[in-house]
Amino acid sequence: MRISIKDKIGPRCIIKEDGQKVYDAIHGKLRNGETVTLDFAGVRQFASPFFNFAIGQLLQDITEDDLRRLLKIENLNETGSLVVERVIENAAKYHGDKDYRKIVDEILKRQAMEFA
Repeated sequence: MRISIKDKIGPRCIIKEDGQKVYDAIHGKLRNGETVTLDFAGVRQFASPFFNFAIGQLLQDITEDDLRRLLKIENLNETGSLVVERVIENAAKYHGDKDYRKIVDEILKRQAMEFA
């Protein structure tokens, strides 16, 4: 499966809702062991919330090794590639280490209460 991100989302991949659209399109394919290619040709802007939802949450039920083997990313510049790599590393740690997850969840809970 190949998805043109510009055609599906547009030239700006910033918000979590757009990331969720990509996740919804690829999650089942990856879980079934199919290769998915995300083509970022023509995408001019991107941010980590988009990648957290599009890619990071895949690691809830797909191993990091399988994700790296099955998910192909094309035409993403160096900065975007660094963001994706950081998202994968952070998500793998979060989903793979329950002690780490507990700490992060507690910090986020405290921050949410401070800003409420």
